[in-house]
Amino acid sequence: MPDTTYSFAPPAVVSVPVLGRPERFPVHRIYCVGRNYEEHAKEMGFTGREPPFFFLKPADALVIANSGQTATIPYPSLTSNLHHEIELVVAIGTGGKNIKAADAAKHIYGYAVGLDMTRRDLQNDMKKQGRPWCIGKAYDHSAPIGPITLAADAGDIHHAPIWLQVNGADRQRSTVAKLIWNVSETIEHLSAAWELQPGDLIYTGTPEGVAAVVQGDTLRGGVEGLTEISVRVA
Repeated sequence: MPDTTYSFAPPAVVSVPVLGRPERFPVHRIYCVGRNYEEHAKEMGFTGREPPFFFLKPADALVIANSGQTATIPYPSLTSNLHHEIELVVAIGTGGKNIKAADAAKHIYGYAVGLDMTRRDLQNDMKKQGRPWCIGKAYDHSAPIGPITLAADAGDIHHAPIWLQVNGADRQRSTVAKLIWNVSETIEHLSAAWELQPGDLIYTGTPEGVAAVVQGDTLRGGVEGLTEISVRVA
């Protein structure tokens, strides 16, 4: 068969570095879990263990924050209220549909630290109008991420401290154990709605303490056992 031709050069594969390995992790989709820590749910006006809900970001919203370096993201357009949300990110290595929580670990390739950056004012405006709020979440450069650590090397990730500092001052500090829906449960719910594929990333939710950042701020955060992330808002 002849080689396929395209109307223009297709974009490069979006990928994330893997700690200590030469290969990179090619990204398929980015799924995000909303309001998945109780105290954050309360600060957003909700309580209790609500059923999990999900939204997506495009793969090319990723900004790679390499180990030992500070990545740069632009302050986005159309907003005056840009919020940080530090998150544990799960990298899927083996796909599947209707995965049971008890089997979820078999599908996990590794973990990383990520930021779900949010144009909060635009998100809130869309909520008030009953419209989708992709404009608040799924914009360019909205998903910084650090290198992926293989699952076997991540330690006790399910009880790991998670934290974020802005300009050296604490903003968010909790533990992954406080997830309303833990990693395995999240995979079970998510795979009931979509067939997960190798290369999927799951941003698992953020703890309390989300707040605004401005141009010039430096965000540094981490999950114990994983490579920290450092990002500057340009």
